[in-house]
Amino acid sequence: MKSFFIQVKGVVQGVGFRPFIYNLALKYNINGWVNNDDKGVNILIYSSLKNCQNFLEELQENPPKLSSITDIKIEEIISKEEYKTFEIKQSQTSNNKSTIISPDVGICDDCIKDINDMSNFRYNYSLTNCTNCGPRYSIIKTVPYDRVNTSMASFELCEDCKNEYENPTNRRYHAQPVACEKCGPNVTLYNKNDEILSVGIKAIEEVAELINEGSIVAIKGIGGFHLICDAKNSKTIEELRIKKNRLNKPFAVMFKDIKDIKNYTNLTLKEEEILTSRNKPIVLVKKREDFKLSQLIAPDINHLGCFIAYTPLHYLLFRYLNNPIVATSANLKGEPIIISKDEILGKLSNIVEFVLDYNRDILNASDDSVIQIVKNDITKIRNARGYAPTALNYENKSNKKILSLGANQKSTITIYFENNLILSPYISELNSLKSMEYFERTINSFKRFYDFEPDVIVCDKHPNYESTKFALKLKEINPNIELIQMQHHYAHILSVMAEYKLDKEVLAFIFDGTGYGDDGNIWGGEVFIASKKEYKRVNHFKYFRLLGGEKAVLEPKRVALSLLFDTFSLDEILTLEIPCVKAFKESEIKMLHTMWQKGLNSPFTSSVGRLFDALASFADILHIQSYEGETGLKIEQNYDKIITQSYSYEIIENQIDISPMIKEIVLEKDKKQICSKFINTLVQIILDISNIHKDLPIVLGGGVFQNRTLLEILIDKFQEQGREFYFNKTIPLNDGGISVGQIYHQI
Repeated sequence: MKSFFIQVKGVVQGVGFRPFIYNLALKYNINGWVNNDDKGVNILIYSSLKNCQNFLEELQENPPKLSSITDIKIEEIISKEEYKTFEIKQSQTSNNKSTIISPDVGICDDCIKDINDMSNFRYNYSLTNCTNCGPRYSIIKTVPYDRVNTSMASFELCEDCKNEYENPTNRRYHAQPVACEKCGPNVTLYNKNDEILSVGIKAIEEVAELINEGSIVAIKGIGGFHLICDAKNSKTIEELRIKKNRLNKPFAVMFKDIKDIKNYTNLTLKEEEILTSRNKPIVLVKKREDFKLSQLIAPDINHLGCFIAYTPLHYLLFRYLNNPIVATSANLKGEPIIISKDEILGKLSNIVEFVLDYNRDILNASDDSVIQIVKNDITKIRNARGYAPTALNYENKSNKKILSLGANQKSTITIYFENNLILSPYISELNSLKSMEYFERTINSFKRFYDFEPDVIVCDKHPNYESTKFALKLKEINPNIELIQMQHHYAHILSVMAEYKLDKEVLAFIFDGTGYGDDGNIWGGEVFIASKKEYKRVNHFKYFRLLGGEKAVLEPKRVALSLLFDTFSLDEILTLEIPCVKAFKESEIKMLHTMWQKGLNSPFTSSVGRLFDALASFADILHIQSYEGETGLKIEQNYDKIITQSYSYEIIENQIDISPMIKEIVLEKDKKQICSKFINTLVQIILDISNIHKDLPIVLGGGVFQNRTLLEILIDKFQEQGREFYFNKTIPLNDGGISVGQIYHQI
């Protein structure tokens, strides 16, 4: 007889790991025990060598589906006793927490069967779950993941639920949110006056009827509320746009199942795989030509953000709905997703007429993840429910605890302790008091999860970022904390390197909208040679002015005009018969030219994101944009792969000068020619510079590379050349990955 002690770390709590081990022990005739502690799962097995080997092999090769093992230690020991059975022991706690919290996941097929089975005591129960599905991160206060440490602590199990909860062979064994209509939380429908209209399945049936009739309602999901309406009702969608002040930005649409999505879109196999995965993210897919939902959902865009019902409440709702539904995050512009009914009624009563709530508290908000498939690989536009917290494990064990605070847009935080890197879900843009409260609450949650107090804080160099101000305030409160400020685009490079655990010199192209440069200018079109410890800026797009500062971000015509000022005289510009010039009065052009000459409220930038804005104005696609990235989507929409030509450019003293391109663009009349040649030019610039540094692997980072067309062309070109290249997949390419890069420099 042999004895082995096994320690398993990673996402191993709240995923059915202990019952899995229990049943595996029964399968191989093994005695001993299993328990949870603050670091993960501990197992002692006692049996013949052959049985133990079979057990260990299956544990390593086929662990529970929701688990993610980052480290497993197996030690043969001399047992002090002969174990007669295998048991699941009580969780242990210590002062050294390191077990990784599981993300929330969508309802499993077994639970869907339960809520549809009239003979099952969970028939029609809208908060059904098991160890294979349901809420995790959104309901947890701290680890270990036990019911007492969740927002289910106040709900005492009935006999039926308790029998399942205590039975190691049942899939609901120690599923902490387990409950039924008799003993658990329930749904309630309220009107905008906070009056109860109905409860339980009746509430779901009634809210579905209201949606069918054209109402806008708020419905609580796993990590926050959605604003919901009929996806075929253009009148209601127009009303939602007006009331939410969201003029053109696409809405996501929730569908009953994958079959329903296929009625409206053309899916690839990879898109179908991700849509139906347990993560249930929003996936950007191509609309069918005979698209039969409202055109107001994604105006002038041929892609649609789709996702499948991912909670039992959603599944029951679709039983009574006539059509797919618009399901957009319930929040005010620039604020995080709302998690309470009272806040919905307080802030959005001018939008919603009814609220469907349930009385299980959301402790940690989590928005819907947004995924784009590029060349059969995922790229994350928003990393949240289903995927985050996102954990990476490294060989380097740190004695210091490190907290990084990310950027200002697409805010996230990351912590590092021992050899664990953990990225938070997307928080929000840090542009409001409410966002900053949520930002601080997320930091405090992660501190509580892991008894974490940082020794080192890393933030951006931008003096006006709220995350930077917060870091400086922490340093002021605690002078012993080491504070490191990191250049924005270098952090983008390191976020890619962190994902692939690279520790070598790379050639990095970092294209985005904005980032504080080392010279005080706004960078965003940068080429670096960089390593894990240092960077050198080797090329950048020649600076141009943002006329009116932030106003130029909202008005692409201002960026186009600035590029014209760099290339032509004022008299020449006034004679140009092109759309971006016609978008201004002559007096406006003269006034803006004075601003340009004198540098009044016109900071320099090298941003490729702003070049996309300018091109949209040159092509007469968009002169004023209503949401971030709108110009990029519209340019991609007008790309024609048959057009293979590109524009001229020069590199002068390491500056990428596109004035030759501007001279050629003003002669163009066709928007498809302008958009296609522009993207082709960016590709050519990247290829030409990369060919100068053929010995270096290539890194692509920054939000501009979310442009699917640009990234796909580059992937094809690099593969043809046999080049080694990397871009983020697990970590967002945009500023949502900055906090990861900020930490990687330190480990």
